[in-house]
Amino acid sequence: MIKKITLFTFVLCLSFSGYSDNILKLKVPKNFEINIISEGLDSPRQLAETNNGHIIVGSKKGNEVIALINKNKNGTYEKLVVADGLENPAGVAVYDDDLYFAEMDTVWIIKDIDSWIDSSSKTLPKKKIYMNDLPSETWHGLKYIDFGPDGNLYIPVGVPCNICLEPQTKDPRFAAIHKYVDGKLITVADGVRNSVGFDWHPVTNKMYFSDNGRDWLGDNSPSCELNVVDKEGSFYGYPYKHAMDVIDPEFGHMIPDVEKDFVDPIAELGPHVAPLGVTFYDGKVFPEKYQNSVFVALHGSWDKYNGKSGYKVVLVQLDEEGNYLNQEDFISGWLTNEDAWGRPAAPFVMSDGSLLISDDKYNVIYRVTYKG
Repeated sequence: MIKKITLFTFVLCLSFSGYSDNILKLKVPKNFEINIISEGLDSPRQLAETNNGHIIVGSKKGNEVIALINKNKNGTYEKLVVADGLENPAGVAVYDDDLYFAEMDTVWIIKDIDSWIDSSSKTLPKKKIYMNDLPSETWHGLKYIDFGPDGNLYIPVGVPCNICLEPQTKDPRFAAIHKYVDGKLITVADGVRNSVGFDWHPVTNKMYFSDNGRDWLGDNSPSCELNVVDKEGSFYGYPYKHAMDVIDPEFGHMIPDVEKDFVDPIAELGPHVAPLGVTFYDGKVFPEKYQNSVFVALHGSWDKYNGKSGYKVVLVQLDEEGNYLNQEDFISGWLTNEDAWGRPAAPFVMSDGSLLISDDKYNVIYRVTYKG
């Protein structure tokens, strides 16, 4: 059964009861509607859609990748296990009807995923290793994956620490976003502490990515970031500099010796907000202001002493050339009186123009539609 609320000028109206009473606390703009389309999931993270409209769900803490099947085309989804026996398969992507999913150190592929789903087979599909040349460290080790406009798989590797230099000095795979080309990792963005989301501008095809700022510099510093890749291989400051102008107290003195040009973020998202999934709105349903702009899920702070931050989905508005205009809340309400009952993780635009958001604390997936 779908849990549904209808919104009128930021006021939510109840049309269900029980499990999802908390959803009444969510606020979205006028003429938008938010539903829970699946509940009882295991820490859902990245989302993808198959060519036949099935939803693929990764997991932060679980051992399965599942598909949500809308057999009757009535919005009621059935859960179907696609792969099991995994370790934290957080990242998922569909490309040319093949399913890719990522554990800490391995990316797997299942060919022709729709054919298997629609066959109602009782046997799990065969999965093959697509690549396994990734670090296995668990601290900042979850992998978010996607295919770029160039047809290559992109994958970030976070640092296994709060703030450090040695890992990426010894192994350049750390603190970077890479693309996988002809069996090799090519660095796309360097000096990136921990990116858990990226997408490409629908007009310019430039990649935009989130980055989580370091901890233990106080409640109000440094800001987390939204960055853009204007030039492949650019350096984004970690561990020497954070946000626009925060010099790291441990490594900042080394900046004069760093033979790299530092790239500033295109937008500061706030300290400790933990930006995860990033997706451009390229659908045809939402109003014009959402076109070519990007949704960012702010997962929420864990280390602030005075007032939690994040726990919302923001819209970062960009112009057609990808320049920053402003940012505003799109969905809020997961944080009530310093109590966070949910944590948005990954937004995803469906082919029908609706927006999905996974919540790895409340263990649900929401769908946002426009009724204007």
